[in-house]
Amino acid sequence: MSVTTIRLTEDLSNELDRLAEETQRSRSWLINQAVQEYVVRAHTDAERWQETLAALESVKAGRVVKGEEVDAWLSGWGKAAKAKSRP
Repeated sequence: MSVTTIRLTEDLSNELDRLAEETQRSRSWLINQAVQEYVVRAHTDAERWQETLAALESVKAGRVVKGEEVDAWLSGWGKAAKAKSRP
């Protein structure tokens, strides 16, 4: 495991100490968790951004569905399953 030094504001350091005591975890464990969650979230955000850009390109290319068609499709949800389950 590598070692990294960080500088924390006094308020954040105090809050980290309080949280470490409350959770009975080390400061190091809490910082590792926070960084890990941040990295996962950053990857997820990047993927969502790429999906958004692709969706915008689809719209520019005219690949869209009219709102009325979406409403009709949504209003049919569950109706086929209910019809099949009736005796």
